[in-house]
Amino acid sequence: MKKKVFMAGAGGMLGEAFYKIFKEDYEVLCTDKDVNAPWLSFLDFRDFDEYKKQVKAFKPDYIFHLGAYTDLEFCELNVDDTYMTNTISVENAVYLANELQVPLLYISTAGIFDGKKELYDDWDQPNPLGHYARSKYMGERYVIEHADKYIVCRAGWMMGGGPAKDKKFISKLIKQLVAGKKELFIVNDKDGTPTYTVDFAKNVKLLIETEFWGLYNLVCKGQTSRMEVAEELLALLNLKDKVKLNEVTSEHFKDTYFAQRPPCERLVNKKLELRQLNIMRDWRVALKEYLQDYYADYLKDKF
Repeated sequence: MKKKVFMAGAGGMLGEAFYKIFKEDYEVLCTDKDVNAPWLSFLDFRDFDEYKKQVKAFKPDYIFHLGAYTDLEFCELNVDDTYMTNTISVENAVYLANELQVPLLYISTAGIFDGKKELYDDWDQPNPLGHYARSKYMGERYVIEHADKYIVCRAGWMMGGGPAKDKKFISKLIKQLVAGKKELFIVNDKDGTPTYTVDFAKNVKLLIETEFWGLYNLVCKGQTSRMEVAEELLALLNLKDKVKLNEVTSEHFKDTYFAQRPPCERLVNKKLELRQLNIMRDWRVALKEYLQDYYADYLKDKF
């Protein structure tokens, strides 16, 4: 008998990876308020009564609470909606998991740190800068303090889902390149760690199956910067000699990206390493696979 996983907020890039990695070995029910794939059904998890009704009807062995607002500018402009989505709904997920006596998975973020250190392990103290980071950190804390059984995983710079679902850095760069841009402006004052959604889902599966509950940093191996990621992307697309990268500070984008961001979001998977459960690959290896698996058709004959 397959164990059952209820996935709430699974319509984004992370949900796509979780569906892909879990669907063979588990019975999964994937929900989102944006039903953008045939394997999704409708649920706005901010509606607690409906969330409760669907979870109780499915009788899951695990609840994965995956969705959140991740656009920092949106979060600064829509504060109440942000806390309702990123914090209050997480508290509701904790109530449900405890009531059903099942483990809860919650996705946190490297963005909860203030960026004053060069590297953050699982035990460093968060200090969120804006409403996005604060709302996510309050969700993380509630899970840790109140859930009976949980896994909290802090992700870094996400990449995954392909052209349809990726709204992050890699996708933004690729869209500019496909549009024919010969110059890209890349910030030189932001460091972090990419996180490939597929690797992330595989490592969560390992944690679930070994039953090592708790809080984990969960990012790809290799510390890097926005500029280094952009250089690697151009190299993989054979565009190194055709596209110019211009280094700029975050000030260059201050009108578009006005929300405060930490200068450093570099995480290290210290707890996973100590438990010998770190199966995350180097970000360069993951980026290469990501482009092959998700972008091959999209990029065919583009350059």
